Parts: sequence; structure tokens; C-alpha cells
Amino acid sequence: MEVKVVNRSPWPLPEYATTGSSGMDIRANLKDAVSIQPMQRLLLPTGLFIELPQGFEAQIRPRSGMAIKKGITCLNTPGTIDADYRGEIKIILINLSGEEQVIEPGDRIAQMIIQQVERITWKPVAVLNETLRNDGGFGHTGSL
Repeated sequence: MEVKVVNRSPWPLPEYATTGSSGMDIRANLKDAVSIQPMQRLLLPTGLFIELPQGFEAQIRPRSGMAIKKGITCLNTPGTIDADYRGEIKIILINLSGEEQVIEPGDRIAQMIIQQVERITWKPVAVLNETLRNDGGFGHTGSL
């Protein structure tokens, strides 16, 4: 599938790192490094604008390396970019570590996954079919 993209950053387009990768790394489009204090949130630009086909979305997810090495993750995860959105992709990061962390220009800050989206119609009913689980949730199996 081809996706139209405008790249207003000096960084390369997101790409799959391996043949088995689901996500493509997205880079911070910064002129200067920025610091993120513990528990601080930042909205970082990417310089990327995309035109997804109808019936698809882009999901923004954290990068595992940033999470384990720096304690930085994405908020609103997974973030959804709808097919009709044409604005710049921006990433909400939070520093969950106990130390100041620095994001450099061009750092890989998140990953983007393209997914097909099913549209539904609601069918109002009086009763739902029963299952073995029924309404069991939040630890109903006895294990965490």
C-alpha cells in the first residue's frame, strides 16, 4: 500500500527496521535539544504529514528502547491518526524516570503502525449471548 507523505523535516522518512517489523520509527523534528523533567509531558513535532486511505488509521506507540533506557513513553497510547487528518503528526511524550532526560534533534521518539479499521453498525438487543466468562473481568481468573 502506498501512503502519501509530506516530510518537512531534514530526517529520513519512517521505515521498517527489519522485514518482520510492525512499526516504523518516527523522529523528533527539533532544531535544538529539549529536556524533559521527571513527570513532565511534552508535545514534539515530527515534520510529517500523511494522507491515509479511507478505512485505515496510523497508531502511535512508544519505543521499547526509550522506555527501558530513559523511562520515556508516549501518552494517549496508542494514539490514533484518522484517515481524514491532514495536520502534522505530533508525539506526546512523558518522562516517567526520576531524572531529567534529553531529546536530541532527530532522535527516534515513537513508532507508527498502519492498521485497517473496521466500521460497525450497532444492533440494539435486549440480551447478549452468554459465555463461560460472562461479566468476569479485572482479575476474574485469580492471576494478575
